[in-house]
Amino acid sequence: MDTDQVRRSYAAVADLYIDLFGSRERVHPDDLAFIARHLGGTRGTVLDLGCGPGHLTDHLRTLGADATGIDLVPEFIEHARAAYPDGRYRLGTLDRLDAADHSVAGILAWFSLIHVPPPELDDVLAELRRVTAPGGSLVVGFFDGDEVAAFDHKVTTAYRGPVAAMSARLARAGFTEVAHQRRPADDPHRPIAAIAAVAAG
Repeated sequence: MDTDQVRRSYAAVADLYIDLFGSRERVHPDDLAFIARHLGGTRGTVLDLGCGPGHLTDHLRTLGADATGIDLVPEFIEHARAAYPDGRYRLGTLDRLDAADHSVAGILAWFSLIHVPPPELDDVLAELRRVTAPGGSLVVGFFDGDEVAAFDHKVTTAYRGPVAAMSARLARAGFTEVAHQRRPADDPHRPIAAIAAVAAG
């Protein structure tokens, strides 16, 4: 993944992105409920990877999780720190997490994997598994599709794919699916999917 290109693309539209998506009220209730079921009240550190404006990190904190938001876009981290001053937010990337092996109790990767090219996704998931303690939870949100394919995302190239394909990749990385959901989006061409999984012991 060209992280510099992704960073520049989101930085260029950061203010608009924050206005459109940067609050809990902008998140579908089914998505908030799914996240709450699988990460709410998690005991131990929870990482919100690709936290963007920080609203879902704050949501996790209101659910009792010790959540830290991580994003590669400085403008998002700056906004999150100002909007949610009681939270913790820092710069970072998905492929090199600043966390010790098996030190994390939960991870939220809500649409933060969509810009990872499919040939690189297994390595990123392996990094997530490296930091996740056995039995720890992972929740992934992504764009559903009949096949793994790129599409023209409004910010930069993104990828969608079937739930079964994502579940299989998670299994190869050492996660076991425990639940998933699928729902249509406002844009009928981009249905939404989410998977909850636990790290193998």
